[in-house]
Amino acid sequence: MYLNYFGLNDNPFSIAPNPDYLYMSPRHKEALAHLTFGLRESGGFVMLTGEVGTGKTTVSRKLLQQLPDNTQVAMILNPTLSAMELLATVCDELGIAYDGNKASLKYFTDCILSKLADNHQAGVTTVLMIDEAQHLMPEVLEQLRLLTNLETNRDKLLKVVLIGQPELQQLLKRNELRQLAQRITARYHLLPLTAPEVSAYVAHRLSVANGDISIFSQSALKAIYQITGGIPRVINLLCDRALTLSFTKQHAVVKKVIFLAAAEQILGEDVVYQRIAHKMKWFLGGAFIVALAIGVSLGRGYV
Repeated sequence: MYLNYFGLNDNPFSIAPNPDYLYMSPRHKEALAHLTFGLRESGGFVMLTGEVGTGKTTVSRKLLQQLPDNTQVAMILNPTLSAMELLATVCDELGIAYDGNKASLKYFTDCILSKLADNHQAGVTTVLMIDEAQHLMPEVLEQLRLLTNLETNRDKLLKVVLIGQPELQQLLKRNELRQLAQRITARYHLLPLTAPEVSAYVAHRLSVANGDISIFSQSALKAIYQITGGIPRVINLLCDRALTLSFTKQHAVVKKVIFLAAAEQILGEDVVYQRIAHKMKWFLGGAFIVALAIGVSLGRGYV
């Protein structure tokens, strides 16, 4: 709707995972480095956690792109499975033929272990990547740990990447999962973007779509960080709506008041008010401390 009006050749804030718009902030790069290092180590598990919308999928896709050609990846996007269902899904992902009439935990486990051994003999590394891993049941996680028991003198024959929300960290603190927790060779918690990173993120996505950061006023850019808290997915949703509103009002630049209106439409007035009030409270508190410090310093000068 607003593309021609702002001189854009594509929607810069679509929430579709288009690799052309991939923005790797310093935090995302650090997360990727941790995962890459973990997969090179001899342990069986690496873990990436973060709040909803912080870019975990972005990091995982980048990780997949960087894996060597001699890597076979099994991807599980819906982990709300029983242990047997999970093993059957792993077989499907690895191209393992099996007889459904013989289905049992031992049968599936034997099939997978045989495939891992064959891959190792052929010089192929096997990686199992599980998204939304906070939904895994403890007994399923324990079954995954047992799969990683197959190893040579130097390496595990199966590397597992667990990607999930912060609840995954709490899940792995359970006593019955302590053996698995000890096998995690690298873990990283992905935080939201900082204020400078938010501006860089917006500028990057606009530039890919043949636009530039000047489409948003400076006050609007500050409001983007203030309202979204640096969550990329929320940034996309609100910026897209703000551009639409600016187009309908025939404004050449997205102003702060328009962005706040967009935020209220998406998040609700209460949420926007609370976030503005929280930031203002923090600012006033900081200003009070500075003023108090100056007052104390001046008072000492008269002693």
